[in-house]
Amino acid sequence: MEQQKTPLWTKDFIIISILNLLLFCGFQMLLPTLPIHAKSLGGSNTMLGWIIGASTVASLLIRPVSGMLLDKMGRKGILIGGLCILILVTLSYGWLPSLGAIIAVRFLHGLGWGMASTASSTIASDQIPKHRFGEGMGFFSLSSSLAIALAPSIGLGVLAAYGFNPLTFLSAGFTIAVLLLSIFIKSTEKAPQNTKNVKLAPYERASVFPSVIMFFASATYGSLTGFLSLYAAEKNIANIGMFFTVYAAFLLLSRPIYGKLTDRFGFNVIVFPGLLLLMVAMFFLSKSNTLVMFLISAAIYGTGFSAVQSSFQTMAIMRAPKERLGAANATFFTGFDGGIGFGSVIGGIIAASAGYSRMYLSFSIFIVIAAILYFVGFIKDNKLTQA
Repeated sequence: MEQQKTPLWTKDFIIISILNLLLFCGFQMLLPTLPIHAKSLGGSNTMLGWIIGASTVASLLIRPVSGMLLDKMGRKGILIGGLCILILVTLSYGWLPSLGAIIAVRFLHGLGWGMASTASSTIASDQIPKHRFGEGMGFFSLSSSLAIALAPSIGLGVLAAYGFNPLTFLSAGFTIAVLLLSIFIKSTEKAPQNTKNVKLAPYERASVFPSVIMFFASATYGSLTGFLSLYAAEKNIANIGMFFTVYAAFLLLSRPIYGKLTDRFGFNVIVFPGLLLLMVAMFFLSKSNTLVMFLISAAIYGTGFSAVQSSFQTMAIMRAPKERLGAANATFFTGFDGGIGFGSVIGGIIAASAGYSRMYLSFSIFIVIAAILYFVGFIKDNKLTQA
């Protein structure tokens, strides 16, 4: 009975969810628009992939360090430090004259992103009751998923209407709002009391399994953020921003349901159908040549990605000791970001030689790999896949 009375929607949980939405909006609106800007400066498809990948490399390097600092020193300082880097870097993009400069600054952007996003997710993990963790993480991750879905559409619209410089101001404005909002978070001034005995380790072992699978699943999203707008332009499809709007709508419909199902029935009932939907979406996208077909792909992809992301993020965090939540979040986002960066780089290489359509079709293999890994983990140790 006491567990049932434990509230989920506390003031701090609401604030950190809104904060996370704005944080992801500021970052994600640059993902599909920066390649367009770089293309106007003469960038090739391969170079565009590396521009996105530079941020990922940086975040991969900083996340383990951030996770250890979060567990040893507390949450808020890491969050604010990352936000300050994000603001300064974002404001500089419009003044960079060359692709080399963009890649260098993009690396710095990844450092700030790795710090801020890991801290945000760890703060949220602190707030969620254990017995409602699947539901709570489902709602929290909805904030990032909504931003991932909506921000690219917003970014593309602002870019088309006003140009790249105003877009960077808007992106920085979102991050400034996050910085101001972080003032109202009161429960994260100190690290957990038993962190003096925490062993410094860059990754949380209990979180590696779901993070590796998420790596392969999120590779498909790297191909979307990096090349969907260019693929649509090749097909003479206007208003491709609607893809992300439809994606967002299906995230909204499915995400709260997934969290409750996970708490009640475990991960298998969500993960296997989710992976299947992702595979179908990539195949359908590779065959799309009208806006309607693109939007159908968005609906299928949004439903599947929502299931996969929420399940593996919950799995990665709920199995970690409380004093290792920072490392657990760092481990998950290493897989998540690593997959996006891997997908953007490999997508650029494949697109340069085989075209966008075949590139999206070939990315179905990563979902197959994710499904095999999850199935092997299920057979080997059923505890890994139980909520």
